Amino acid sequence: MDFDVKQLAGAMRLIAEEKNLPEDVVQEIVESALAAAYKRDTGDREQEVRVAVNLNTGAVDVYVEKVAVADVSNNNYEIDIEEVRKTKKDVQLNDEVEQWVEVTTFGRVAAQTAKQVIMQRLREAEREIVMAEYEDKIGEVVNAVVSRIESRIVRLEIGKAQAIMPQSEQSRSERYFPGQRLKVFLKEIEKGFRGPQLVVSRGASELVRSLFEAEVPEMESGAVEIKAIAREAGVRTKLAVASTVQGVDPVGTFVGGHGTRVNAVVNEIGDQEKIDIVVWDDNMMEFIKSALSPTKVTSVTLNEEKNRAMVIVPEDQLSIAIGKGGQNVRLASKLTDIELDIEANKTSEEESTEPSEAKLVDNKATDQSQTKKEDDAKKPAPKSKNDTVADADKPKLKRKSELEKGLLDALDQFGE
Repeated sequence: MDFDVKQLAGAMRLIAEEKNLPEDVVQEIVESALAAAYKRDTGDREQEVRVAVNLNTGAVDVYVEKVAVADVSNNNYEIDIEEVRKTKKDVQLNDEVEQWVEVTTFGRVAAQTAKQVIMQRLREAEREIVMAEYEDKIGEVVNAVVSRIESRIVRLEIGKAQAIMPQSEQSRSERYFPGQRLKVFLKEIEKGFRGPQLVVSRGASELVRSLFEAEVPEMESGAVEIKAIAREAGVRTKLAVASTVQGVDPVGTFVGGHGTRVNAVVNEIGDQEKIDIVVWDDNMMEFIKSALSPTKVTSVTLNEEKNRAMVIVPEDQLSIAIGKGGQNVRLASKLTDIELDIEANKTSEEESTEPSEAKLVDNKATDQSQTKKEDDAKKPAPKSKNDTVADADKPKLKRKSELEKGLLDALDQFGE
């Protein structure tokens, strides 16, 4: 099906408006496509062809580059020099000149070629312009709408741009669905064979930082700052915060009155993710103690050469220090950038209980032996097997009571 080239001017303006592209960009794309269409129509793709479209009048001028010669042997590449001198008197032999060719329509095949080239180039141009718009927004939080869910990728729309969220950048506690509105961290612009692609994240620790920046105005003024973040998206996040102004409580500033600030961030990243906010300390041993919160740490031994630390905690605090699946110690290690080894320390009461219990068992055994001799003299019949077991169990009953007392003491200590 042929098409009238004079209709292109109006179509180009409409395309530029719909695609939000500059008219000169659309014009360049169309002219390039028409040049390819002309070469397909003439049957010689090696020709040098230039097309000029007048957006005001809709006129299309086609120019074919040829060599000025005295004797023309190929009309596609050569032109008679005498013919050229009628309009350009200073032309010399073998000079390259452009010959104007009148074109009003293109054939069906050429029209299809032009259409394919125009659509492809328009998509590329639109993508490039959109990406240029978002280049200066890398590292910021932007609003996005989920458009499609794939097996390992979530596709989103950010304004007129398309973005992807790989599985590695997703939060494990979240389930996404089309039409869902999210705040995402614009991580990078990835260059692929399909062109540039926006990559966003819901699992990056920078997302938490940016959300707190929006909720805590003191960060902009520099009164407080986030010194370090360790995050396992959808599960738990640890923040180390510090104050640069004397008298300002950094933790309280980030928590906000009645927890309004931290709750606003939690509502955005998901209620299942917990946030621990601890105080930064230049003293690494003190910082490690804070990072392991809510664990009560007994002592910390730091080996700076190996970048490791041995942390001793009360035995009843061991499970808290390690956390579910090692989560607490793992996040604390990321936060401090120190490899942490956790060991339990027996309480002094438990240590002193063991020898006294052993002494009790020995004394009891002596008393039983003496009693047995007296009973043997009075009663020749030997003790039954059940009596012997009962006597032997008496020290164990004593140990159980002692352990119950130790457990109560540990609970009182933990509750303080």
